[in-house]
Amino acid sequence: MDETFDIIVVGLGHAGCEAALACARRGLSVAGVTLRRSGIAAMSCNPAVGGTAKGHLVRELDALGGEMARAADLCGTHFKTLNASRGPAVRASRVLCDRDRYGAQMKASLEAEPNLALFEGEAQSVSAHGGRVRGVRLADGRVLNARAVVVTTGTFLSAVMHVGLVQARGGRHGDAAALGLSGSLRALGFSLGRFKTGTPPRLFSSTLDFSRCERQPGDEQPRPFSLRTASARTRGEPFPRLPQRDCHVVFTNPRTHAVVRAALPRSPLFRGDIVGRGPRYCPSLEDKVVRFAARERHQVFLEPEGVDSPLVYPAGLSTSLPEEVQVEFLRTLEGLEAVEVARPGYAVEYDYAPPTQLKPTLETRAVAGLYFAGQLNGTSGYEEAAFQGLVAGLNAGNAVRGEAPLVLGRHEAHGAVLVDELTRRGVDEPFRMLTARSEHRLRLREGNADLRLRPYGLRAGLVSEAAAAETETRRQAIAAEVARLEASGLGARLRRPEVTYESLAALDPARPELPREVQEEVEVEFKYAGYIAQADRAAARRAEACDGWEIPPELPYAAIRGLSAEAVEKLSVVRPGTVGEAKGIPGLTPVAIALLCIHLRRAAGSPGPT
Repeated sequence: MDETFDIIVVGLGHAGCEAALACARRGLSVAGVTLRRSGIAAMSCNPAVGGTAKGHLVRELDALGGEMARAADLCGTHFKTLNASRGPAVRASRVLCDRDRYGAQMKASLEAEPNLALFEGEAQSVSAHGGRVRGVRLADGRVLNARAVVVTTGTFLSAVMHVGLVQARGGRHGDAAALGLSGSLRALGFSLGRFKTGTPPRLFSSTLDFSRCERQPGDEQPRPFSLRTASARTRGEPFPRLPQRDCHVVFTNPRTHAVVRAALPRSPLFRGDIVGRGPRYCPSLEDKVVRFAARERHQVFLEPEGVDSPLVYPAGLSTSLPEEVQVEFLRTLEGLEAVEVARPGYAVEYDYAPPTQLKPTLETRAVAGLYFAGQLNGTSGYEEAAFQGLVAGLNAGNAVRGEAPLVLGRHEAHGAVLVDELTRRGVDEPFRMLTARSEHRLRLREGNADLRLRPYGLRAGLVSEAAAAETETRRQAIAAEVARLEASGLGARLRRPEVTYESLAALDPARPELPREVQEEVEVEFKYAGYIAQADRAAARRAEACDGWEIPPELPYAAIRGLSAEAVEKLSVVRPGTVGEAKGIPGLTPVAIALLCIHLRRAAGSPGPT
């Protein structure tokens, strides 16, 4: 029997959960389709949420009313602020989660929504008529009808797993592949490509000697990821909820690399069995050993998978070498000489849909009412997927309700930069968000995500009036303190690099009692105001003046000071004729464009933009 809903969400990983919750919490009837109910929000790779740039995405997602940050807080076992000694624009939160509890928490959130029905099964085809989506047919013959469909299939489309010379159909360990949907999407006019990702082996913690590894504790005073957690904390709710666990660091060594090099003929990556391109920023160990042959060691983080879990995740050791080779190279690491492997690492090759086929709302151009989000769009990472899921869900809901779409500007959110890069420039490898991709990164800090985005969450109905009022109170407190310091003359002193808000206390008898988060934003307002204004002016000049500049055909990009290896590679392959053409290269950051313009200006003796 057919069933009808407002919206169908295909796939309930990190993108699908956010899309389904965003729609259901706005009163729309939602069908969530998953291959396996117990696999909802599975942390298929690392058990962490956040990190550099990724933490920004999670804070922005939370400010808009998403769920990931709250779930991470409830399930966190190791909270860490990365880049704590550097500027606030690049500081980032990272939470190591209890893997099983995280999935269970997100599943419970879905099941608690009265407007959301969950279906186990494989979505075999998407139906459309007259250029508009109509629904989804499952492999068992069930038909679900809807006015909008959000597809978030992750790594499951025609997926193949590789361990050495062994291949098996599957989107991740323990799960089958989605075999019918790729053909259905092609029949609707979509082009598909092929990417790959990988994961490390899982280790039994009882077989590791942690006393010989470098201990990495979490923050002594951990900060919540979610605004909801922070509010609950002020009302006396405990945080963190779970016992905290240490991580540890070890390093590969020349013996490790020798084992890997000897096994390369049995690597599916180097044999050519894998044709899909993998993520640049998460290369396999065999890729590291070949590409960085001069390096004698690579860092490995040993991360516990949960409070009660017997497993450890060795971050940095992604591999698809044969299982016996994995055991051999693992036992060359200090403290791992007697390690036992619970499950070998593997690579997954899967179909993705080039995201230039999407509008900025993440609705497809070919079929009205059909939205794509997550790794289907060529991204990597839970956080990138989750933000896209929320954007797709909000816009699908807006379309069904007859409301205007939500399209954030690049100056408003790192998530907006993510969506813009995907839909405008596309991808040529699995895309990871970096703060360097944003020309407004000094404005787009973790600490002001709520000030930037909570009003949008309120308008969408995902943020309560009370929560929005909390943010408005904080905004007013920051503005009032900035004005007070300016009037007292202390603002000029606070602009000095060596002066902190705290160090002004002795000179400031009228100083009010303010929360730490308010104090930090006040200090940033003074410290960064000049830099932000300068960056804005430079961005405007580059946008106006640089696009038509010609680039010499044989320009030695490697000689441009400050240009990253990735930028050198991309520019050297494409050889753009103008700066405007260079801007269209997928993955090339605003920083790279700025350095290129500076080099061209100096070479020509031009007074162009800097």
